[in-house]
Amino acid sequence: MSKIYAGSDHAGFALRRRLVEHLRARGHEVEDLGATTDAPSDYPDYAAAVGRAVVGEAGAGGGQPGAVGLLVCGTGLGVCIAANKIHGVRAIDAWNVEVAKISRHHNDANVLCLGARTTPEPLAVEIADAWLAAPFEGGGRHTVRVGKIAAIEQEEDRADSLRQQERDRR
Repeated sequence: MSKIYAGSDHAGFALRRRLVEHLRARGHEVEDLGATTDAPSDYPDYAAAVGRAVVGEAGAGGGQPGAVGLLVCGTGLGVCIAANKIHGVRAIDAWNVEVAKISRHHNDANVLCLGARTTPEPLAVEIADAWLAAPFEGGGRHTVRVGKIAAIEQEEDRADSLRQQERDRR
């Protein structure tokens, strides 16, 4: 079973809670990072918390091998964009079971994003179950491509560092 970090904004609050209950009942260890109510909240905050937990950034308490994330907002798009800003996160917004499976098989996606306003609960449950059950196929082209994604992140880190050094010299 997987260690799952879950989060949502207010729009995804109810669906996230139902998914957390479902996943725990299936034997998964789920750490729910909020929101704690359905009062208005900002999806980037929860996307960052889940992303950092999945990749184990300092203070996030994550980094457990095989840990994955589950994020829910109104459409799944906002949390997906925000989570992908965290290096090491490969978040996808799945709208059907096949996309969910392929994202794991080919891309080793480690954060599943869902839209509470666009995905009926039964389908969201089916997508989450299928996504969690789908292994990374690895080997060959898929491993090479995931490696190239990591290389892009490293290039961006170097570029950021150089830009910071230049600013510091001024």
